[in-house]
Amino acid sequence: MKAALSILALVLTAQTATGCAEHKAATPPAQAPTNLGPVATTTTSSGTPRAEASVTTPGLRVSEEIARACALPKQEYAPSFDYDSASIGDQDRTVLTAIAKCLSEGPLKGRGLALTGRADPRGEPEYNMSLGESRADSVSRYLHDLGVQSDRMRATSRGEIDATGTDESTWAHDRRVDIDLAN
Repeated sequence: MKAALSILALVLTAQTATGCAEHKAATPPAQAPTNLGPVATTTTSSGTPRAEASVTTPGLRVSEEIARACALPKQEYAPSFDYDSASIGDQDRTVLTAIAKCLSEGPLKGRGLALTGRADPRGEPEYNMSLGESRADSVSRYLHDLGVQSDRMRATSRGEIDATGTDESTWAHDRRVDIDLAN
């Protein structure tokens, strides 16, 4: 009986350890420093130039039009998802909550969004395109969970196509999701 309990304890310990490895707890992103300067000019998913954002968070770049319509407070942080991650950070969640409310019951009620995921240039182009898509999809799912209809959002990826970074601090600017009003 004692041997059977010992074996059961070992099996449960092994299963718990395996489960922990597969389901890592999300760690909140470090607070991004302020005053890192404006976000570089980017392009839309169709490749046309876009004006700089008035609201950026660690993982988002929100168009001036959305920021103005939703009365989002001006924020300038280095926009950045963690390396090789599509997890939405706390500051991003706050901005996305305000955007969802604006799209559901505010001045942008009924309007659609274009979500463009981006990646830094490290990694294979196909992987970076997929990672950008995962980032855009995670923002889309989060907004959907807050009440924005899925058919009002279009998630795409530019991967590393428009990346301009050359080191860790500038690569961080490349890891983001751009949020624009859809035509």
